Amino acid sequence: MSEHKLQVPEAVIFDMDGTLFETDTLLVPVHHRVFETLREEGLYEHETPPVERLLSCLGMLLEDIWRQVMPGSSEAARQRADVLLLQYEMEGLIRGEGRLYPYVEETLRELKDRGVKLFVASNGLEDYVKGVARHRGIAELFDGLYSAGEYATASKVDLVARLLKDHGVKSAWMVGDRSSDVEAGKGNGLQTIGCAYATYGRAAELDGADVLIADFRELARLLDQQ
Repeated sequence: MSEHKLQVPEAVIFDMDGTLFETDTLLVPVHHRVFETLREEGLYEHETPPVERLLSCLGMLLEDIWRQVMPGSSEAARQRADVLLLQYEMEGLIRGEGRLYPYVEETLRELKDRGVKLFVASNGLEDYVKGVARHRGIAELFDGLYSAGEYATASKVDLVARLLKDHGVKSAWMVGDRSSDVEAGKGNGLQTIGCAYATYGRAAELDGADVLIADFRELARLLDQQ
């Protein structure tokens, strides 16, 4: 945990993928199913792209993800991929696939017990974000689950701004693993915490974060230092 003095927050806002949810534990089999189906339906003719390409795009808006994962693909293929991705993710979650990072649930409960409001702000689809929280038993801990899919925001800066306005939050920590999370925090005047335990992005993406943590439990310790 890097040293930096933080102010006591009224709320903590979390990214979902790579922050709370260890996405590859769900996404690897889903990725292969999506491209098998696209080929069967005649919408994609190439070999399945490396799943690492998809994982490296987590945090982007879906339309941007598919342009990176399958460049040159048709609009029809990208739209169908959206549908299949959500369908197969939800089926996997219902089957019990995909896990939270270590100590996420316990730490969230501790933060809530200490009077901190908890939120999620994700660039993912609404059903996916809410589905992960519900099927992994943490939905009731949050005061709001915000997604680009639900609010049609063009950036995470806009999504977090909407969240802060809706709930009248004046001070918060933004916690995430990608540059978009740091930008969302800084763009709204929040202090930012980078999750260095995630492996989906490049370490440089967290440049500018006020604090880096290597273990989710460090969030509670940061509160103790205030």
